[in-house]
Amino acid sequence: MKRSTVAVVAVGLAVAGWWATVSLAGPTITLGRIVPASQQVAVNNIDHSIWSSLLDRYVDSNGMVDYRRWKASSADQQSLEAYLQRLSAASFPATATREARLAFWINAYNAVTVEGILREYPTTSIRNHTAKIVGYNIWDDLQLLVGGRPYSLNAIEHEVLRRIGEPRIHFAIVCASIGCPRLLNEAYTAARLDEQLTLNTRAFFADSTKFRADTKTNSIHVSPILNWFAKDFGDSTAAQMKTISPYVPTEFQSLTSSGQASVKYLDYDWGLNDQAKVRNAAPR
Repeated sequence: MKRSTVAVVAVGLAVAGWWATVSLAGPTITLGRIVPASQQVAVNNIDHSIWSSLLDRYVDSNGMVDYRRWKASSADQQSLEAYLQRLSAASFPATATREARLAFWINAYNAVTVEGILREYPTTSIRNHTAKIVGYNIWDDLQLLVGGRPYSLNAIEHEVLRRIGEPRIHFAIVCASIGCPRLLNEAYTAARLDEQLTLNTRAFFADSTKFRADTKTNSIHVSPILNWFAKDFGDSTAAQMKTISPYVPTEFQSLTSSGQASVKYLDYDWGLNDQAKVRNAAPR
């Protein structure tokens, strides 16, 4: 084959590959704004009060969200957009504390998720909006600008939060599903971070749909979150159970810390964490 023919074929394949990538990619939705460096605010000083007020208004003690009422309020949708724009102004100087960074990114993940669901509501599951091959994937295509850089939900979780080395983030970030930890009805703050993470982690393991144990059979059934992110909790199943042991109900702590229990993973409920679903299921 002549070199010119090879070159034409190579160019054709390159164009075809590029076109396939373009045509399969989902539309990107960008949240927040570009903030000049001179107007950015150190993450320690980012105010999360707007987010806290919205959570208090629309999230119950079980972490279920009143999406219907939130979507009906243009004022509170605008408040959420204003909060996301506030997050866009964050900078991360060397003086930024670990607690401030964790609180910021946990709140950012949860606020972006809620914004993404409100854009699609009514819907029954976040998985309705997570195309694997063609089209929009909320975890990759919904992006928040922070310091001028776009962060998807996947980037926030895997490239930022998990690298900080705090396994309890998995009981704080919420992908709008019933199988997730509850959405805390207040913003996470640096000052109360350990208290809030402990509170929500204990609530997670107190939920029988996410953790069950039997001391007679030495068996543990736990959320697949412990399987999906196993390395964040320890190098072995026994080590992972020891990591969660301080947070499980007291009567099961000796079992989880023993390293002798058999561990199985529960099914995950991808149904939307929607208050309307609970109301509709209630007996009349």
